Amino acid sequence: MNEAVALYDLSPAVQLLLLGALLALGPLLWVVWRQRHETPAVRLRTLTLITLFLTFDLVLFGAFTRLTDSGLGCPDWPGCYGSATPLGASAEITAAQNAMPTGPVTWSKAWIEMIHRYLATGVGGLILALAFMTWRHRRTLPMSPAWAWVTLFWVCLQGAFGAWTVTMKLFPAIVTLHLLGGLGLLALLRIQSVFYQETSMTRPMGPRLMGALWWVMALVLLQIAMGGWVSTNYAVLACTEFPTCQGSWWPPMDFKGGFQLWRELGVARSGESIAFAALTAIHYSHRLMAYVVIGAVWWWSWSAWRQGHGRLALALVGLTLWQFISGLTNVVLDWPLIAAVAHTAGAAGFVVVLSGAWAQQQIQGRRVSLFGR
Repeated sequence: MNEAVALYDLSPAVQLLLLGALLALGPLLWVVWRQRHETPAVRLRTLTLITLFLTFDLVLFGAFTRLTDSGLGCPDWPGCYGSATPLGASAEITAAQNAMPTGPVTWSKAWIEMIHRYLATGVGGLILALAFMTWRHRRTLPMSPAWAWVTLFWVCLQGAFGAWTVTMKLFPAIVTLHLLGGLGLLALLRIQSVFYQETSMTRPMGPRLMGALWWVMALVLLQIAMGGWVSTNYAVLACTEFPTCQGSWWPPMDFKGGFQLWRELGVARSGESIAFAALTAIHYSHRLMAYVVIGAVWWWSWSAWRQGHGRLALALVGLTLWQFISGLTNVVLDWPLIAAVAHTAGAAGFVVVLSGAWAQQQIQGRRVSLFGR
């Protein structure tokens, strides 16, 4: 049935944009009224933090959408069978659910998918408002407005990846990039929220510690990408025990098949179903990389603690413990939904903490010159 549905139907686009504007209007008016006597920088920082919080929630709801198999709950984009809500697609959803009661299109999955799109449109509206307000007050702000405009471009790109996620039928590489794009959006918003401060809230790091921070951020980003690849390929249950996998420290694995990046979900490039050994390679690579990341983060946190960055060190150690426990829970308890969402929350937490730490160091000497100031 889904094959007869046009992948793109822009007829509900105006309604969805109006709904997004309405969702964005509440936080925007609250900030404008509540902080009407504050400087533009203070108002913008508050609105950026609110947008950061809502984007964090959006990333988690995106994970919830993926983990409940709701990504194709509405098989077209941007609406649902050409309607702005599932209510307007009642006949189509009911027919699809009757044909396949546990299939990709059901009433619950359609609502989950559309709520995710509504929230994304609202976040996009807030980022558009941030870009406009930043440009309007550009002469009085402590940072270049280009940051806000890059963020606006980024969220538009995220919208495109959201569309491709649906129209390309959960293509693993696209879904993984969509996840990474959401985390990149968190980083951009967190950096801007810090740059609006007049002074840094932390002491400076030495050159060696700052250099090591770059390596830690790179390792964490790689691990998040590998985790996204595990999730989008549904490879979590390839290993259901810890610390071994399938009763072995080195189970049968097909790395070449597991890391063929451009292929459809569940299918190798040859057209055959992806081998279980390939799924095992995906899972076990992520697990082995986790040991490296934990060691690197704890070593860096110890070094940071000795230089007086105790709060940052504790936050990073706490996040590694959170990720270890939630990841272990996914393995031994057959991937419960709450643990899987919690694991995504930990990854998002890493991005927010590390990007905030980097930004704090940049304003030590007002080194916000990346985009012209």
